[in-house]
Amino acid sequence: MDRRTILASIATAPLWQLGLGSSRPARAQAEWPTRNITIIVPFPAGGQADLAARPVALALERQLGKPVLVDNRAGGAGGSIGNAQAARADADGHTLLMTLSSLAVLPESDRLFGRPVAYEVSDFAPVARVLADPTLLAVPAAAPWRTVQDLVDDATKRPGQIPYGSSGPYGTLHIAMEMFAASAGIKLQHVPYRGAAPALTGLLSGTVQALASAPGVLKQQVDDGKIRVLANWGAERIPSFPDLPTFKELGYKDVEFYIWAGLFAQRATPEPVMTKLRAAMREAVKVPDVVKTFEAAGSPVAYLDTPEFSAFVDADSARLIAAVKKIGKVG
Repeated sequence: MDRRTILASIATAPLWQLGLGSSRPARAQAEWPTRNITIIVPFPAGGQADLAARPVALALERQLGKPVLVDNRAGGAGGSIGNAQAARADADGHTLLMTLSSLAVLPESDRLFGRPVAYEVSDFAPVARVLADPTLLAVPAAAPWRTVQDLVDDATKRPGQIPYGSSGPYGTLHIAMEMFAASAGIKLQHVPYRGAAPALTGLLSGTVQALASAPGVLKQQVDDGKIRVLANWGAERIPSFPDLPTFKELGYKDVEFYIWAGLFAQRATPEPVMTKLRAAMREAVKVPDVVKTFEAAGSPVAYLDTPEFSAFVDADSARLIAAVKKIGKVG
């Protein structure tokens, strides 16, 4: 079953009947959820955050007994718009956010360019990490480059002429590519899209010639012979692409990047709600259908509960913010 079929079957799966509830705030906390839960995904359908959200939403429905709806708010800006909308939602546990590692990068990019900061990472309470994959460098199957060195040599001869796609300025895919370009001493042409799935469409159509993306987004296209992968941004090779070298193996010691997807609530969400949500997530990621869906897409579950995920977010955010400062202003 290919990735599109997997996601289509998830999206059309039968849901619980809509439940409406109302009560006083204290009672609502004790009985949460009292109504539909919405998981905001700040990207179009088909990307890594969407892949994480849909199986989890169905599993959470069964755990919590209320509909859990995935709301793709693909407003662009690398996910900043959807992240900000989630940050402004009521802190009652009925609006959650499934987002990517760019969560920490985007406020820093706003500061870098002197723009108003749309949200802060501190606006959110980490609930659980769901997926965590190293990013892969993909090119069209028809591209002339068989290795990273082939691409670097060509880009050296043609600075700024090889276009690559991303999910938006300073989004997850943009930072990964700029890390590589800076380390290799090359200049590529950045073509921002409104999400990872449109960027992949751009790669398949030949509009762009390179893309950094998660294994789960790329695997089916690689298996179908439509794209070729050249390297892995992780510290180690991965089971779904065992023959793919890492950038570190190729001599790029400072090129390491992971595209993780995690669930967040608002910082002021009441503790009883967070406790129940954490318990539901612990069970949701064990559901066989969830595990099989992620494994079939090449992105196995990489679950972390709140304490471990919070520490992970802090460490990863510090590394990514340092990378943004090093890269500086790029288009």
